[in-house]
Amino acid sequence: MKKLVAIIVAMGLLGAGAYAALMNSRSGQDFLLEQAIQTQVAAALKPYDFVGLEVMVCGSSSPLPDPTRAQACIMVRAGDQMFLIDSGSGSNTVLQANGAPYQLMRGLLLTHFHSDHISGIGDMNLASWVAGRPEPMLVMGPQGVEKVVAGYNMAFELDRGYRTLHHGENLMPAALGVIQARTIEPGVIHNAGGLKITAFEVDHSPIKPAFGYRFDYLGRSVVVSGDTVVSKGLERAATDADLLLTDALSHKLIHSLARAATLAGADKRAQVLRDVLDYHVDTRNLDGLAARSNIRQVALYHLVPPTRNAIMEKIFTRDIATNVVMTHDGMRFWLPANSDEIRVN
Repeated sequence: MKKLVAIIVAMGLLGAGAYAALMNSRSGQDFLLEQAIQTQVAAALKPYDFVGLEVMVCGSSSPLPDPTRAQACIMVRAGDQMFLIDSGSGSNTVLQANGAPYQLMRGLLLTHFHSDHISGIGDMNLASWVAGRPEPMLVMGPQGVEKVVAGYNMAFELDRGYRTLHHGENLMPAALGVIQARTIEPGVIHNAGGLKITAFEVDHSPIKPAFGYRFDYLGRSVVVSGDTVVSKGLERAATDADLLLTDALSHKLIHSLARAATLAGADKRAQVLRDVLDYHVDTRNLDGLAARSNIRQVALYHLVPPTRNAIMEKIFTRDIATNVVMTHDGMRFWLPANSDEIRVN
């Protein structure tokens, strides 16, 4: 036994010595760098097969600042079709870091036009263009989406020209850098390849119209609420859904933040915080929604406010008896076809 321990220790020392030698020489540093990069890139670009619905949280924060979270964004993939719901600031970085298959992107669905849901559109367009998206990026949403898209196309006109000039038309076709807009109404907005997407109106008053989206594919269903309060429209759309990703607000945390702002003399900030109380899903209403709509799994995103520590997370969820998942950026949900299984990682 002592001999075996000695051998293990000796091997460990040799390994540590070899690693130290590599770290302290130019050739060793280059070797370690190449190995690390090749492993990382291969893992990110390796195609993977999954039959069912794959959902990634690419932005779990609200406009309230949190350095660890991007703003609102959800990815839904069904086979060779990938759709995004909203694109807030930082969401593109989350997608790239987690190996999103941009080349499968078929559209970006906007729930409404608050800045934290649209501020990442330019970055999303560039990243999917570089990744080989075969068509111009299609942005769908309520009336007004044309204005948003026209603004982005104008703002990034020079940038698009630089990219094509530098990399060439074959690599960066100019026509694929121009974003396309499509105005939609509530109802089925996509039905192809076994995937049906239904837009439904939600209550984010005074912002009108505002939409949520339901995805149905191979016997599985995912609903993304966007920003709303609990309403009959949301309840109907989420009926018998496998997974609901919902906007969520903690009444207690917002009141505490508003009170602290008032005591600090920041009256405008305090009023803004109090104003958000009436147009997000209050966590105290989630149990009723889940029960009435027979939702299998509820997951919270667009957290108002975003939770930064364990005590905030406990307060955020303490009024919810339903089993909920507090999401974080990069979290994935896997819903295998024709099954009841929901895997989370």
